[in-house]
Amino acid sequence: MTQIILAAQAQGGGSMSFIIMMVAIFAIMYFFMIKPQQKRQKEIQNFQNSLAEGAEVITGGGIYGIVKKIDLATGIIEVKIADGVVIKVDKGYVFKDPSSTPQQQK
Repeated sequence: MTQIILAAQAQGGGSMSFIIMMVAIFAIMYFFMIKPQQKRQKEIQNFQNSLAEGAEVITGGGIYGIVKKIDLATGIIEVKIADGVVIKVDKGYVFKDPSSTPQQQK
């Protein structure tokens, strides 16, 4: 029992290294997880704010369509998903169509 107490007292300087390690882990998480997510959110918001009629989009439910009408006052967008079929979607649930952007060759 006394050996455990002596070992704990001998590691008194370990608390500073623990704090440094925790700060390093937080910094790594920030730069590899939080910062890129904030960047993606900003890109999505910029796309939603710059929507125009005729843009190809994907709704939050995974429906592909073309923007037909935008009502900025209510934040509702009418999306044509087939001939004669137009749905109303909230502006926050409309995303950029990935097939409309050029993809890199593998």
